Amino acid sequence: MALNAAVITFPGSNCDRDMAVALETVTGKAPMRVWHGDADLPANLDFIALPGGFSYGDYLRAGAMAAKSPIMSAVIKAAERGVPVLGVCNGFQVLCESELLPGVLMRNANQRFVCRTVGLEIANTSSPFTNGFTKGEVIRVPVAHHDGNYFADDATLDALEAEDRVAFRYTEPCNGSQRDIAGVLSSNGRVLGMMPHPERAMENAAHPGLGGADGRRVFESVVESLVAA
Repeated sequence: MALNAAVITFPGSNCDRDMAVALETVTGKAPMRVWHGDADLPANLDFIALPGGFSYGDYLRAGAMAAKSPIMSAVIKAAERGVPVLGVCNGFQVLCESELLPGVLMRNANQRFVCRTVGLEIANTSSPFTNGFTKGEVIRVPVAHHDGNYFADDATLDALEAEDRVAFRYTEPCNGSQRDIAGVLSSNGRVLGMMPHPERAMENAAHPGLGGADGRRVFESVVESLVAA
């Protein structure tokens, strides 16, 4: 099965090529590269990725302007049809600002840019992105962000917990995120936003090199889920 993926690029995206390489590595097929000003996406898309970066220079609020880009209407419609959508770092911010995911990403609690590899506990194993993991397992994935402090009101946080929509948690304080949340799922589990960068940990597990291999399993989980569907 040849999977059709797309990577959305906004003005200021800087991880779109990394995301495209990661998807081609796992699927064997180069993803479509889509500019934010485009209005449509192919109906046969199997997967959409919103990469990291600083869309529109993070003016107003990180992801706020990108959420109003023409392509986001098509992304929202695809998500409503059940197409898996992954937003990483700035992509997570865009998904929240587009209201595909609840909450908001605020300035890090220490007011500093965080750039290091962190531990992530797997909190959900039922989504297309996480079903290749074991609940409670700890993986290591790089982070690189200045606005990664996940915030939502208590009612929203309680609902996320009750509905098993927290995908990943930091194993140690990272940026002030409430309840150490590093990744959040939509109500149907088909949209994932995460601050850590799985596309930067894509080495082959059998021949590991710089960056580790744990991030690769996020993409492999999606591919396996789509092939099995």
